[in-house]
Amino acid sequence: MNLTSKTEEVAIKFMSYNIHHGVGLDGELSLERIAQVMRDANVEIIGVQEVDKFYGSRSNYKDQAKELSTLLGYYYVYGANLSLYPEGGHDKARQYGIAILSKYPIIESENIELSSYGNEPRGLLRTKIDVGGILVSVFNTHLGLDTSERLAQIKEITRVTSSFVRPRILLGDFNAEPNSEEIKWLLHEGDFVDCFKEIENAVTFPADNPNRRIDYILTSKSIKFSNQNMMHTQVTDHLPITIKLYL
Repeated sequence: MNLTSKTEEVAIKFMSYNIHHGVGLDGELSLERIAQVMRDANVEIIGVQEVDKFYGSRSNYKDQAKELSTLLGYYYVYGANLSLYPEGGHDKARQYGIAILSKYPIIESENIELSSYGNEPRGLLRTKIDVGGILVSVFNTHLGLDTSERLAQIKEITRVTSSFVRPRILLGDFNAEPNSEEIKWLLHEGDFVDCFKEIENAVTFPADNPNRRIDYILTSKSIKFSNQNMMHTQVTDHLPITIKLYL
Protein backbone atom coordinates (compact mmCIF):
# COMPACT_ATOMS: atom_id res chain seq x y z
CA MET A 1 0.00 0.00 0.00
CA ASN A 2 1.28 3.47 -0.82
CA LEU A 3 2.19 5.33 2.37
CA THR A 4 0.03 8.37 3.05
CA SER A 5 0.45 8.86 6.79
CA LYS A 6 3.15 8.80 9.41
CA THR A 7 4.24 5.33 10.46
CA GLU A 8 6.34 3.81 13.22
CA GLU A 9 7.63 0.93 11.11
CA VAL A 10 11.32 0.58 10.28
CA ALA A 11 12.05 2.38 7.00
CA ILE A 12 14.53 0.65 4.67
CA LYS A 13 15.59 1.87 1.25
CA PHE A 14 15.82 -0.74 -1.53
CA MET A 15 17.25 -0.66 -5.05
CA SER A 16 17.07 -2.88 -8.12
CA TYR A 17 19.87 -2.32 -10.63
CA ASN A 18 20.97 -4.10 -13.80
CA ILE A 19 24.66 -3.14 -13.90
CA HIS A 20 25.55 -4.53 -17.37
CA HIS A 21 28.73 -6.14 -15.93
CA GLY A 22 29.93 -2.70 -14.89
CA VAL A 23 30.00 -1.07 -18.33
CA GLY A 24 28.33 2.28 -18.97
CA LEU A 25 26.86 3.67 -22.16
CA ASP A 26 30.21 5.39 -22.73
CA GLY A 27 31.88 1.95 -22.88
CA GLU A 28 33.81 2.53 -19.66
CA LEU A 29 34.10 -0.29 -17.12
CA SER A 30 33.78 1.13 -13.61
CA LEU A 31 32.36 -0.50 -10.51
CA GLU A 32 33.30 2.61 -8.54
CA ARG A 33 30.81 4.67 -10.57
CA ILE A 34 28.10 2.10 -9.88
CA ALA A 35 28.94 2.01 -6.17
CA GLN A 36 28.75 5.82 -6.13
CA VAL A 37 25.23 5.70 -7.61
CA MET A 38 24.29 3.34 -4.78
CA ARG A 39 25.89 5.61 -2.18
CA ASP A 40 24.18 8.69 -3.59
CA ALA A 41 20.83 6.90 -3.30
CA ASN A 42 21.57 5.92 0.31
CA VAL A 43 20.16 2.45 -0.32
CA GLU A 44 20.49 -0.35 2.22
CA ILE A 45 19.45 -3.49 0.30
CA ILE A 46 20.18 -3.88 -3.41
CA GLY A 47 19.25 -6.51 -5.99
CA VAL A 48 21.85 -6.49 -8.77
CA GLN A 49 21.61 -8.18 -12.17
CA GLU A 50 24.20 -8.94 -14.90
CA VAL A 51 27.07 -9.43 -12.48
CA ASP A 52 30.33 -11.06 -13.60
CA LYS A 53 32.54 -13.30 -11.50
CA PHE A 54 35.92 -14.01 -13.12
CA TYR A 55 34.00 -13.96 -16.41
CA GLY A 56 36.56 -12.50 -18.76
CA SER A 57 38.38 -9.48 -20.09
CA ARG A 58 35.16 -7.46 -20.40
CA SER A 59 35.16 -7.13 -16.61
CA ASN A 60 38.89 -7.67 -15.98
CA TYR A 61 38.24 -11.13 -14.49
CA LYS A 62 36.94 -9.50 -11.31
CA ASP A 63 34.52 -10.87 -8.72
CA GLN A 64 32.14 -7.96 -9.16
CA ALA A 65 29.73 -8.71 -6.32
CA LYS A 66 32.62 -8.97 -3.88
CA GLU A 67 34.14 -5.74 -5.18
CA LEU A 68 30.86 -3.85 -4.83
CA SER A 69 30.40 -5.18 -1.30
CA THR A 70 33.89 -3.96 -0.43
CA LEU A 71 33.28 -0.53 -1.95
CA LEU A 72 30.03 -0.18 0.02
CA GLY A 73 31.04 -2.03 3.18
CA TYR A 74 27.98 -4.29 2.78
CA TYR A 75 27.25 -7.99 3.13
CA TYR A 76 26.62 -9.84 -0.11
CA VAL A 77 25.63 -13.11 -1.73
CA TYR A 78 26.11 -14.09 -5.36
CA GLY A 79 24.12 -16.48 -7.52
CA ALA A 80 25.71 -17.74 -10.74
CA ASN A 81 23.24 -18.32 -13.57
CA LEU A 82 25.89 -19.18 -16.15
CA SER A 83 29.11 -21.03 -15.34
CA LEU A 84 31.77 -21.79 -17.96
CA TYR A 85 35.19 -23.42 -17.92
CA PRO A 86 38.13 -21.11 -17.18
CA GLU A 87 39.83 -19.36 -20.05
CA GLY A 88 43.44 -20.15 -20.86
CA GLY A 89 45.79 -18.83 -18.21
CA HIS A 90 43.03 -18.63 -15.60
CA ASP A 91 41.96 -21.24 -13.06
CA LYS A 92 38.52 -20.06 -11.94
CA ALA A 93 35.15 -20.81 -13.53
CA ARG A 94 33.76 -17.93 -15.59
CA GLN A 95 30.42 -16.95 -14.06
CA TYR A 96 27.61 -14.51 -14.79
CA GLY A 97 24.58 -13.94 -12.60
CA ILE A 98 22.86 -11.94 -9.89
CA ALA A 99 23.68 -10.65 -6.42
CA ILE A 100 22.15 -9.12 -3.32
CA LEU A 101 24.03 -6.47 -1.33
CA SER A 102 22.87 -5.58 2.16
CA LYS A 103 23.78 -3.24 4.97
CA TYR A 104 22.20 -5.83 7.27
CA PRO A 105 23.34 -9.41 7.92
CA ILE A 106 22.26 -11.99 5.35
CA ILE A 107 21.54 -15.00 7.51
CA GLU A 108 20.33 -17.39 4.82
CA SER A 109 20.69 -17.66 1.03
CA GLU A 110 19.91 -20.02 -1.83
CA ASN A 111 20.50 -19.81 -5.58
CA ILE A 112 17.56 -21.48 -7.36
CA GLU A 113 17.77 -22.49 -11.02
CA LEU A 114 14.80 -21.54 -13.20
CA SER A 115 13.64 -23.22 -16.41
CA SER A 116 15.36 -21.80 -19.50
CA TYR A 117 14.40 -24.23 -22.29
CA GLY A 118 17.84 -24.16 -23.87
CA ASN A 119 18.15 -20.37 -23.68
CA GLU A 120 20.46 -18.40 -21.39
CA PRO A 121 20.28 -19.91 -17.88
CA ARG A 122 18.28 -17.91 -15.35
CA GLY A 123 17.87 -18.05 -11.60
CA LEU A 124 16.24 -16.73 -8.45
CA LEU A 125 18.49 -15.66 -5.59
CA ARG A 126 16.71 -16.06 -2.25
CA THR A 127 17.88 -14.48 0.99
CA LYS A 128 16.71 -13.97 4.52
CA ILE A 129 18.01 -10.72 5.97
CA ASP A 130 17.98 -9.67 9.62
CA VAL A 131 16.92 -6.03 9.68
CA GLY A 132 17.26 -5.11 13.34
CA GLY A 133 15.48 -8.27 14.44
CA ILE A 134 12.91 -8.26 11.62
CA LEU A 135 13.45 -11.21 9.28
CA VAL A 136 12.85 -10.18 5.68
CA SER A 137 12.71 -12.49 2.65
CA VAL A 138 14.44 -10.72 -0.25
CA PHE A 139 14.54 -12.25 -3.73
CA ASN A 140 16.38 -11.13 -6.85
CA THR A 141 15.98 -12.39 -10.42
CA HIS A 142 16.72 -11.68 -14.08
CA LEU A 143 14.17 -13.31 -16.36
CA GLY A 144 14.46 -14.58 -19.93
CA LEU A 145 13.83 -12.87 -23.25
CA ASP A 146 11.06 -15.19 -24.48
CA THR A 147 7.46 -14.72 -23.30
CA SER A 148 6.67 -18.40 -22.72
CA GLU A 149 10.00 -18.86 -20.95
CA ARG A 150 9.29 -15.92 -18.65
CA LEU A 151 5.82 -17.18 -17.82
CA ALA A 152 7.24 -20.55 -16.77
CA GLN A 153 9.89 -18.78 -14.69
CA ILE A 154 7.28 -16.54 -13.05
CA LYS A 155 5.23 -19.58 -12.06
CA GLU A 156 8.31 -21.20 -10.53
CA ILE A 157 9.11 -18.00 -8.66
CA THR A 158 5.62 -17.73 -7.17
CA ARG A 159 5.85 -21.31 -5.91
CA VAL A 160 9.13 -20.50 -4.18
CA THR A 161 8.29 -17.08 -2.75
CA SER A 162 4.94 -18.16 -1.31
CA SER A 163 6.67 -20.61 1.02
CA PHE A 164 8.88 -18.06 2.78
CA VAL A 165 8.39 -15.64 5.63
CA ARG A 166 6.79 -12.25 5.16
CA PRO A 167 7.59 -9.47 4.58
CA ARG A 168 8.67 -10.53 1.08
CA ILE A 169 10.38 -8.32 -1.48
CA LEU A 170 11.09 -9.35 -5.08
CA LEU A 171 13.60 -7.29 -7.06
CA GLY A 172 14.79 -7.69 -10.60
CA ASP A 173 14.99 -7.18 -14.32
CA PHE A 174 11.93 -9.10 -15.52
CA ASN A 175 12.33 -8.30 -19.25
CA ALA A 176 8.52 -7.86 -19.31
CA GLU A 177 6.30 -4.80 -19.31
CA PRO A 178 3.52 -4.16 -16.78
CA ASN A 179 0.60 -5.21 -19.00
CA SER A 180 2.20 -8.53 -19.95
CA GLU A 181 0.64 -11.86 -19.05
CA GLU A 182 3.62 -12.84 -16.93
CA ILE A 183 3.52 -9.69 -14.78
CA LYS A 184 -0.24 -10.03 -14.32
CA TRP A 185 0.28 -13.64 -13.20
CA LEU A 186 2.99 -12.64 -10.74
CA LEU A 187 0.84 -9.97 -9.12
CA HIS A 188 -2.30 -12.10 -8.93
CA GLU A 189 -0.92 -15.53 -8.09
CA GLY A 190 2.22 -14.40 -6.28
CA ASP A 191 0.36 -12.08 -3.91
CA PHE A 192 2.69 -9.19 -4.75
CA VAL A 193 2.15 -5.46 -5.21
CA ASP A 194 3.86 -3.54 -8.03
CA CYS A 195 5.21 -0.55 -6.12
CA PHE A 196 5.71 1.54 -9.26
CA LYS A 197 2.30 0.87 -10.81
CA GLU A 198 0.97 4.35 -10.06
CA ILE A 199 4.17 6.18 -11.00
CA GLU A 200 3.91 7.96 -14.33
CA ASN A 201 6.61 7.09 -16.88
CA ALA A 202 8.46 4.67 -14.60
CA VAL A 203 10.48 3.48 -17.59
CA THR A 204 14.00 2.14 -17.03
CA PHE A 205 15.46 0.98 -20.34
CA PRO A 206 17.49 1.96 -22.29
CA ALA A 207 19.18 4.42 -19.96
CA ASP A 208 19.84 7.07 -22.61
CA ASN A 209 16.26 7.10 -23.89
CA PRO A 210 14.08 5.04 -21.54
CA ASN A 211 10.85 3.81 -23.10
CA ARG A 212 10.27 0.41 -21.45
CA ARG A 213 9.52 -0.53 -17.85
CA ILE A 214 11.19 -3.88 -17.27
CA ASP A 215 12.83 -3.36 -13.85
CA TYR A 216 10.68 -3.95 -10.77
CA ILE A 217 10.40 -3.84 -7.01
CA LEU A 218 7.46 -5.91 -5.76
CA THR A 219 6.36 -6.40 -2.17
CA SER A 220 3.94 -8.52 -0.22
CA LYS A 221 0.64 -6.69 0.21
CA SER A 222 1.05 -5.71 3.85
CA ILE A 223 4.13 -3.54 3.24
CA LYS A 224 3.76 0.23 3.08
CA PHE A 225 6.02 2.17 0.73
CA SER A 226 6.94 5.63 -0.50
CA ASN A 227 9.57 7.60 -2.41
CA GLN A 228 9.59 5.55 -5.61
CA ASN A 229 12.31 6.86 -7.90
CA MET A 230 14.13 6.17 -11.16
CA MET A 231 17.69 7.50 -11.03
CA HIS A 232 18.74 9.08 -14.31
CA THR A 233 22.30 7.90 -14.85
CA GLN A 234 24.08 6.26 -17.78
CA VAL A 235 26.78 4.32 -15.93
CA THR A 236 24.97 1.16 -17.15
CA ASP A 237 22.29 0.58 -19.80
CA HIS A 238 19.43 0.45 -17.24
CA LEU A 239 18.17 3.06 -14.81
CA PRO A 240 18.34 1.95 -11.17
CA ILE A 241 15.06 2.14 -9.27
CA THR A 242 14.74 2.87 -5.56
CA ILE A 243 11.99 2.83 -2.96
CA LYS A 244 11.52 3.24 0.78
CA LEU A 245 9.73 0.30 2.40
CA TYR A 246 8.27 0.28 5.91
CA LEU A 247 8.76 -3.09 7.59
